[in-house]
Amino acid sequence: MQVTVTGRSGNQGIDGYGTLQINLLVSFQVLFQCKRYQESVGASQVRDFRGAMAGRADKGMIITTGTFTAEARREASRDGVPPIGLIDGYKLITLLETLELGLKKITTYEIDAAFSNEFGA
Repeated sequence: MQVTVTGRSGNQGIDGYGTLQINLLVSFQVLFQCKRYQESVGASQVRDFRGAMAGRADKGMIITTGTFTAEARREASRDGVPPIGLIDGYKLITLLETLELGLKKITTYEIDAAFSNEFGA
C-alpha cells in the first residue's frame, strides 16, 4: 500500500489516502481520518467522514486513540454505502505491537520473592 498523509486544515476531514493493492488485478482507493481522542467517536463523525469520501474512494478508515460508540460501529458497516473500517485505541496499540512500528522493545525484570525467601533475604 502506498500512502500519502495530508493531515492539514481545509482537507474536508481527510488526513490521508492511498491505494491498497490486494493482488495484481484488484486494488482499492482508501481515505483515512485520524482522531486523537480520549472520548468516543460517534455516528455523526462517521457520517461526516463518509460525506467527505463521496466519489473519492472505495473504502475509508477512521483511526482513533479513543473508542467508537455502538452507533458509530453500526454506521460504519451500514448496507448500501461505502464501508468504513474502524480502529480504536486498543486495536491501534495491538497493531503497533504486532508490526513493531514506533516502538522500542524493552526487557524488564521483577524480583522473585520465593527465590529471595529461600535464601533468607
